Amino acid sequence: MAAFDYQAVLFDLDGTLLDTAPDFAISLNQLLAQKKQATLTEQAIRVLVSNGSAGLIAHAFNCQEDHPDFEQIRAEFLTIYLDNLCRETRPFPGIQPLLDQLGYAGVPWGIVTNKPSLYTEAILDALQLKPAPASVVCPDHVENAKPHPEPVLLACEQLGIEPRHTVFVGDHRRDIESGREAGAITIAAAYGYIDDDHPDTWNAHHLVNHAAEISALLF
Repeated sequence: MAAFDYQAVLFDLDGTLLDTAPDFAISLNQLLAQKKQATLTEQAIRVLVSNGSAGLIAHAFNCQEDHPDFEQIRAEFLTIYLDNLCRETRPFPGIQPLLDQLGYAGVPWGIVTNKPSLYTEAILDALQLKPAPASVVCPDHVENAKPHPEPVLLACEQLGIEPRHTVFVGDHRRDIESGREAGAITIAAAYGYIDDDHPDTWNAHHLVNHAAEISALLF
């Protein structure tokens, strides 16, 4: 039996719905090798993925956003990443059974991500998740990306479900802040790309250590 009343479920993409870190690692290490720099382990890269390309470049090249070479390096990285989007990217263990359950129950689901639509749509086209998401909100669809509540509110509007009847699952503080500000029920995905900012401190309504635990909360 569900732990709370809900009518729709939203997921963050990287680190919550999909394990995209392997392809980020492939792409970043390819660029590092091209520039004759030491490559990084996948584990070292995993904890940086939620910070996006800017965080990856800043760490790997010790190059902050105000550095004159930053945008050029990031552009090179994103070009490589676009070629590697779905080499090893897969749903996290437990996600596909959860999507199956939502489909059987007739519960719509969607994605709210800070990943630009160019990359998000290419990944979703390649993976062909079933059932398909009924809403996909990227930062280029809104004026204010997460942690602002606007993306979650837009997804709820597209689904036709009030935020208070919507669950939002994410692996970063910004996800929980966005969801709570929108009025949604929030679940912190501690199995995702967690850095030193521990999920216990995010003030989420619920916390899970494995995607299978989401099913236990919802069904």
